[in-house]
Amino acid sequence: MSIWLAFFENLRPRQWTKNLLLFAGVIFARELGNPACVKRAVLGALVFCFSSGVIYVFNDLADRELDRRHPTKRNRPIASGRLPAPMAVKLGGILFILCMVSAWALGQLFLGGVCFFFLWNWLYTRWLKGVPILDVSGIGMSFVIRATSGVLVLLPSCPHVRLSPWLLLCTFFLSLFLGFCKRRDEYLKIGPLKGETRPVLLGYSEPMLNAMIGISLGLTMMMYGLYTVWPDTVEQFGTNHLIYTIPFVLAGMGRYLYLVYQEDRGGKPHEILLNDLFLQVLVIGWIVSAIKIIGT
Repeated sequence: MSIWLAFFENLRPRQWTKNLLLFAGVIFARELGNPACVKRAVLGALVFCFSSGVIYVFNDLADRELDRRHPTKRNRPIASGRLPAPMAVKLGGILFILCMVSAWALGQLFLGGVCFFFLWNWLYTRWLKGVPILDVSGIGMSFVIRATSGVLVLLPSCPHVRLSPWLLLCTFFLSLFLGFCKRRDEYLKIGPLKGETRPVLLGYSEPMLNAMIGISLGLTMMMYGLYTVWPDTVEQFGTNHLIYTIPFVLAGMGRYLYLVYQEDRGGKPHEILLNDLFLQVLVIGWIVSAIKIIGT
């Protein structure tokens, strides 16, 4: 039983909030009132939750020696020895097969999205995570794949569903913003151990990370602002009132910056969303106002 619990812990269920992006397609296609589309979005999100878990398992297998030198990551199931490596490989392989079968059952296009998600994260683990800037960009691309797959899973039931390229760019730059905030936290907290626990940190400096955080924040706001007033968006929703959701986005990113710089909480983005009431209110406010404006 302890091994099963350790394996489930290694799937990092607290980080599954990232897969809420799978619902972007059904929300912005105004199909929340369509039970078939909502069901497919839920199933697609579940597949990505467990697919993400598989990636975490094999990523931790690859990094177990580095994690053992890290002040907190050494407590992870594989690095600590609570989940033996051979058992992690076996259980991870079984879950990988189950994810692929489930994706296939939801359609070939969605299966393609899941396959690309696995391939991209393999490239990230093998190469991208060791190259400054590309390491965070690789994470950003994973979020774009999630958002795109949220559309692909709907197509068998809702063939008209589309996701704006501006919204995809907004997703990418928002993930860069969160990723560089996390790198800054790691850079400052790990200190002299950064070369031993995460070698890519040797390619960064605090001023560089601060600059990248500012650039990605500005680009996120610009892309979202363009999305709300773009002619295709106005034509799709029949209104230009989506622009009034911008204050929620700006306030949310400002709140996140405050937590990163003033409360030193940039290391775990998923924990911030789960634990900060003010940020939760802003996110819910954005969701409710967006749904109200574009309709269902």
